[in-house]
Amino acid sequence: MSDLPEVKPPVVTPVRTVIALCLLAPFVAMLWVGSYTKTDPAFIGIPFFYWYQLLWVPLSTLLTVTAYLLWRHDQRGRTSTPASASVSAKGGDGA
Repeated sequence: MSDLPEVKPPVVTPVRTVIALCLLAPFVAMLWVGSYTKTDPAFIGIPFFYWYQLLWVPLSTLLTVTAYLLWRHDQRGRTSTPASASVSAKGGDGA
């Protein structure tokens, strides 16, 4: 028998849906140009067109980090196998 962990088939879960939304939101926001092609409201003298796009730089970063952390958490849950759980239950670390 192979020592490779059992890999479960991909499944659409609520967490993966949130990950997809986090990654798609900046693309939709920037590609929907008609929603921000205006000058008002200005923010500290900067037209809306510019500050809206600049606002998406940190927002995109936060959304990408959130998606990454959610993905990492999801992958940890999927790769834990019953075999590794039984080793932990015996008190051994496999060494």
